[in-house]
Amino acid sequence: MSDKLRFPIGLYEAPAAITADQRAIWIDDLAAQPFDLERLVRTLPEADLNRAYRPGGWTVRQVVHHLPDSHLHAYSRFKMSLTLDNPSILPYPEKAWAELPDGRNGPIDDSLNMFKSVHARWVRCLQHMSESDWQRTYFHPEHQRTFVLDETLGSYVWHGRHHIAHIENALNDE
Repeated sequence: MSDKLRFPIGLYEAPAAITADQRAIWIDDLAAQPFDLERLVRTLPEADLNRAYRPGGWTVRQVVHHLPDSHLHAYSRFKMSLTLDNPSILPYPEKAWAELPDGRNGPIDDSLNMFKSVHARWVRCLQHMSESDWQRTYFHPEHQRTFVLDETLGSYVWHGRHHIAHIENALNDE
């Protein structure tokens, strides 16, 4: 299988230095993602929602449900990191969540609204973070690694774009 199918926008690479200007660009991108996703999928017929973006991959519907699931966790990780010292976060089994009935068969409207709401709250939080807030951290037990919030922001902006590109590829692969 082609890496282009798995990683249509490439792998995430954090910049060597993350500046306030870079964060502002990422925050704007994060704010736009729910609207970009909605424009892409809102009027799709069931057949397109049930199309996989690659052989063995999730369906468009599962990707739509995965995005708010994942980004709700990210928002929570930010809030925990801003209020606790290097908290250990709770990982979640994203593949198992995507296979649950709501992820496999559920209507997409609730997830589109949830993605919009989570991003609105998250963006508002991000816009008010101080320079020292961006250096706060959390510990991810699955990766056995500490993550810094400014790097985490970039990875989740990439994550949203990565999955939106999956959907675009599925819809363009007639």
